[in-house]
Amino acid sequence: MKIVILGADQIGSSLAEYLAREGNEITVVDISASRLSDLTARLDIRTVEGKVSHPSVLRKAGCDEADLLIAVTDSDELNMLACEVANTLFNASTKIARVRDNDYLAHDELFSERALGIELTICPEQLVTDSIYRIFEFPGTLQVLDFAKGKVQLVAVKAIYGGSLVGKELSTLREHLPSVNTRVAAIYRRGKGITPHSDTVIETDDEVFFIASRKDIRAVMKELRRAEQGYRRVIIAGGGNIGERLAKKLQGDHHVKLIEIDAARAQTLAERLTETVVLNGSATRKNLLVEENIDDCDIYCALTNDDEDNIMSSLLAKRLGAQKVLTLINDPAYVELIQGDRIDIAISPQQVTISSILKHVRRGDVAKVHSLRRGAAEAIEAVAHGDADSSQVVGRRIEDIPLPAETMIGAIARGDEVILDHSDVVIETDDHLILFLLDKRRIQEIERLLQVKASYF
Repeated sequence: MKIVILGADQIGSSLAEYLAREGNEITVVDISASRLSDLTARLDIRTVEGKVSHPSVLRKAGCDEADLLIAVTDSDELNMLACEVANTLFNASTKIARVRDNDYLAHDELFSERALGIELTICPEQLVTDSIYRIFEFPGTLQVLDFAKGKVQLVAVKAIYGGSLVGKELSTLREHLPSVNTRVAAIYRRGKGITPHSDTVIETDDEVFFIASRKDIRAVMKELRRAEQGYRRVIIAGGGNIGERLAKKLQGDHHVKLIEIDAARAQTLAERLTETVVLNGSATRKNLLVEENIDDCDIYCALTNDDEDNIMSSLLAKRLGAQKVLTLINDPAYVELIQGDRIDIAISPQQVTISSILKHVRRGDVAKVHSLRRGAAEAIEAVAHGDADSSQVVGRRIEDIPLPAETMIGAIARGDEVILDHSDVVIETDDHLILFLLDKRRIQEIERLLQVKASYF
């Protein structure tokens, strides 16, 4: 695809890197020459220096030929204006804008074809907040992803010594949970992906991805690790957009303390978050954490904009007795180094944001995409179309579909029904297939597999 990305900050540069690796033709526009120079030093992409909303700059960037325009600068207004200019002057195909202010987001009519013509608005801060909140709903998980409008979830959990299934073959899962429908989609052992089979043995510290309906998640988790109590006592470090949004969702049902280093911002947060204890201070200061009873904390969430501060305060909190630590990390190199050691859960804003955009990049009728394992793996919800003559999947049993290596169909959503035990199930048109790819490089093979012959139309 020809993709124009407006903005070369953390989100824009991460998007450019991810999409360029897939062979897309990427052009990045930014007013900062140094940001663009840094990108071209690392990536084989085209850059244009200038204001992202200027018609001459958009023309130079190739907006008149672009398949996708993604506006992700720090300014909501600039992103919306750039999309409107691209829509009006160049009839840009698909436009995605980063919009964070709820004053705009509350009015869907602003983004209709009659107005700005923006197909998708993304708010990375809200996406990250929602991702963290799902972890609070299921204590002990590393990640919880929704598919089929929430009817089925893909859950990542670390297998702990003492779990009923640890040290046993996967085939025994059905014996332990005869009334629960679930499938293990993938296992990561010491960073390497393993395609699961019935005789695969779960080991301590394995990161297990399983698919189940929402009501069955806790039952499956108990087979892999000891049950955990809910995160009732929460300390949040960082009162930015994500910290404030998370505190707002949690307060009332949780005992929440929020630490903010800026005095003026702390005062504002205290006025807005009436059920949260707001503290002015540095989360990297040992005395403050001790004074606020960090050893009685169920989960400590480091959500500042500084990776180093987040990592250091998380390590300090863990050392001082916090039961679990969750850390926001922008640099993917840090995530590889620390998750699973002394930091329990690492959240990457870039990965969460990229996932929300990928459905517009993938070819075919794709309902949802989640980028996993720092972009190495992917989970896709794709809709099957055609008939037995025009499709390679419709009218065929799952076990007869020529899936690429290290790829599996984990579940099928058919209307209100979710089918998990399904090797002999025949795919029907309009079925939603939940696929897991251990190797994201197989994505083009999946796209070709799901294509419908032109004769069908």
